[in-house]
Amino acid sequence: MSKSYQNALFWSLELLIIAALIWVCNQINFIFTPLLIFVSVVITPLIISLFLYYMLSPIFRLLMKVKIHKWKMTRGIASLIVVLAMILIVVGGVSALIPSVMNELNQVIHWLPQAAKESQKMIQEISEHPWVRKLHLSTYYSQINDQVSKYTQHIITGITASAGTIIGTITSTIIVAITVPVMLFYMFKDGNRLVPSVQKLFPKSSQAEVGELLQKMSKTLSAYISGQAIECLFVAVATSIGYLIIGQPLAVVLGVVAGMANMIPYVGPYIGITPSLMVSIAVAPEKILWVIIVVVIVQQIDGNIIYPNIIGKTLQIHPLTIIMLLLAAGNIAGIPGMILCIPCYAVVKTVVTYLISIYHLRKNRVSNE
Repeated sequence: MSKSYQNALFWSLELLIIAALIWVCNQINFIFTPLLIFVSVVITPLIISLFLYYMLSPIFRLLMKVKIHKWKMTRGIASLIVVLAMILIVVGGVSALIPSVMNELNQVIHWLPQAAKESQKMIQEISEHPWVRKLHLSTYYSQINDQVSKYTQHIITGITASAGTIIGTITSTIIVAITVPVMLFYMFKDGNRLVPSVQKLFPKSSQAEVGELLQKMSKTLSAYISGQAIECLFVAVATSIGYLIIGQPLAVVLGVVAGMANMIPYVGPYIGITPSLMVSIAVAPEKILWVIIVVVIVQQIDGNIIYPNIIGKTLQIHPLTIIMLLLAAGNIAGIPGMILCIPCYAVVKTVVTYLISIYHLRKNRVSNE
């Protein structure tokens, strides 16, 4: 039997086995559906808890060094302090923002009818010019108005019909808000037991390498998430200050949105500026140029100073690779995929690099023997 025939037979059997497994999974879909629902429910609070865990780890380690005479800070007390401090900061920040946000939203709602009238007046003035009349835009203008009315009606109908979905989303948010602090507390309290527990699943000859690999993965995630948090905080604060200086409506809210959108490399700044431009077009058209100037200044500082020194040195990922990852992840999982693809790639890269180095070390060791 020739080698090529053996290879063809091997891959044919592999494909048949994979096809059989897919067919069996489809037949017993009722077993996997509850598992998928369970994973979808757990994954969101787990990811948020992991993000907060790596972001707050420096504070936790600092608390663990506290020592008063013979008394030393325990992991349980330090975990409780970190979680309570996080809850107080979040609740305090939201409570401080809600009044100003509601006030600015009311102003925007009151400004919208006037902005619509001014926009219509401006369009009518433009349409009266002789060179515009030659284009016969009046028919297109009426068609646009009809389409806008239809889309508005669809949006209103959709909002009314999706009341149940909105209630479900609010319920899920409340559950996540309750679950995340509990998960975060136990991550800090029992996080030191994870590596030894995983090591026990492997043979003794590989336990040291598994522990080293897990530590490298943890360091990669910690460096990326901590750096990303600093970068997003800078963009949020700097953009909010810039918007306040130029008198942009909803300045703080739009600054926070810009900071959160900045979690997505390259694409984030464009997502972050979109709501601000929409608000400016609706209620303050004279602010559009100033909004663009503020965002350009903040992004220049972030791109040339903050990102290269905090994240760029940690990841060591080529920009072209990041763009390809964002395109693929965006098509597969949308914005959540674009946020998670970079740290996941960094972890996979760390694992592959470490395994290759271990393979070469063992190969050299065998050859020397």
